Order: sequence, then structure tokens, then C-alpha cells
Amino acid sequence: MLDIEFAEMSDCGPVREHNEDFVGHSLPSTLEQARSRGWMFTLADGVGGQERGEVASRLAVETMLAQHASAAPGENHSTLLTRAVQAANSRVYEEGHGGIATTLVACALRFDRATIAHVGDSRCYLIRHGRPHLLTRDHTVINEQLRMGIFTDADAGRALTRNVLSRSIGVNLFVAPEISEHHVKPGDLLLLCSDGLHGAVPDDKITRIATSNASPGLSLEDAAQQLISIANQSDGGDNVSVQLIRIKNVEAVGMYRGRPYRLR
Repeated sequence: MLDIEFAEMSDCGPVREHNEDFVGHSLPSTLEQARSRGWMFTLADGVGGQERGEVASRLAVETMLAQHASAAPGENHSTLLTRAVQAANSRVYEEGHGGIATTLVACALRFDRATIAHVGDSRCYLIRHGRPHLLTRDHTVINEQLRMGIFTDADAGRALTRNVLSRSIGVNLFVAPEISEHHVKPGDLLLLCSDGLHGAVPDDKITRIATSNASPGLSLEDAAQQLISIANQSDGGDNVSVQLIRIKNVEAVGMYRGRPYRLR
């Protein structure tokens, strides 16, 4: 049986007047729901410089969680997340008529798999054996230009467009999320965060702090608070949000025609 523990926190930071990030989760209430629907964690970062970024992020997260809670038992998580992201995009678009926007990253967990969906530059990392693996790709203009060879890494760090999104929730009637599925193992740590964290703190330092709860007396809540504190100390110019999900045990399954079966 999949067994997890988690912590989530969001902070306005010392400079911003209000928090445009929003985080949330949908948990199973029974063992049957754990096997049929699993867990969902999602985080959104309202686009700065536009009105009501906090409205966009809250609507996106609430829509994602509602879609998970009402999903048909056993629905494939890739299918569920694709539909949920489109529903979130439609809800934000209808609210702002294209004038409000947000990033979005979501993680759905069931059996021994994590399914990740994202739009924008909020990230998901898998930390295994003390090493971070980035499971998402920033949807920014500069990142697309890097992939095409227009800029070098050194140029990108100085570019004025390095934080301009190439994709976001709520700007257009339809959006193309990236969906990926990953096996998880006991001891793995999944970290979802806004760019207030990964834009201010190097990946190796994020990993050290995120895994510090392995020390006696520390918890995932302590690690999340330390991540937010170091981001505020290092930069402080943005809202900071983080979700930490520790995999304690998994249920190994195989898949046949989209349906899971237990492996002996």
C-alpha cells in the first residue's frame, strides 16, 4: 500500500504586499480511495504584473483538486491530469477573459507511480539518494531559445526575458500541459515549488535542506520552513511556496491495457 507523509507552506516574503501563490492537496479518505484515486498535490504561482494573480492561482488549484475528488475510480492519472488542467485553464480564462494567469504544477500519486503535470515555471523535483532530478521543464521564452540554440547558458542568465513565460494557465482558451509518469521508491522525496524558491536557491542547497528531516528531531514541516526562510534571505523579492512529499512505502503494480495488477 502506498504510504506517504507531506508538508506544504506558502509565504508572502518580505517584499511583496500579498501572496499570489496558492497550494493545496486532495487526500483519500479510505483505503479503497487510496487505491482507486490516490493523492493529488498542486501548486500555482499567479503571474506577477497582471491583476488578481492570487485569484488565478486559487482558482487553478481549487479546480484541480475538485477534478481529482470527483474522478471516476481507477481513472488513469495521465488522463485525469490532462482533463483537470484544461478545466483549471477554462475556469481562470472565464474569470479573467485572458487578463489573469498563473503557473501550475501538480503531482498525482497512486501505487508506485507519480504522475506530474505542469504549465509555466513552477517545478517538481524527485530527490533520490540525496540527488535532485528535475521532472519538469520551465515553460519560459528563454528556455525555449536555449533549446533552439539561440542563447547560451551564460547569455540566458543575463537576459531580460529570462522570467517571461511561454505557457501559462488562463491566457488562452486552451493550454498544452506537459504530463510525465515516474516510478517512486520508498525513501524518495518529491518537491513541488514556485520560482520564489528555485529562482533564489541553487538545486544542491534545496536538496540539502529538503532532506535535512532525516536528522533526529527534524520534520518535513521544519524542512519546508527552512526552505522558505533561506529563499527569503537569499532573495526575498517573490512569494515562496513548497510542497514536500516523502514516499514511505509503495505498492508495486504492473499495467495491462491501462489497468493495474499487483506484482507478487
